[in-house]
Amino acid sequence: MELINFAAIIGTLTVIFSLLAKILGQPDQIRKNFKRKSTEGLSTIMIVIAVISYSLWTIHGIIEKDWVLIFGQSLGVLTMSIILIQIILYKKKG
Repeated sequence: MELINFAAIIGTLTVIFSLLAKILGQPDQIRKNFKRKSTEGLSTIMIVIAVISYSLWTIHGIIEKDWVLIFGQSLGVLTMSIILIQIILYKKKG
């Protein structure tokens, strides 16, 4: 019984902090990039890997019909894709 409660707590915290990263952290980075008109210091390869990872998790969620996974991971696809677009746009200007 205690293990189930621990697993539920960890599961809930995982969802909460994952969503916080996508709702607060990544949009904050997007705003900073926009204000500076620069993505200097960001790793392009890490952003590409993140977009691919979030995309695959979203597809997995669709296959499994897991709406929590679909919603959470599709937010990551959206925010990280915006950052990737910023990298492309701001490199052209530089």
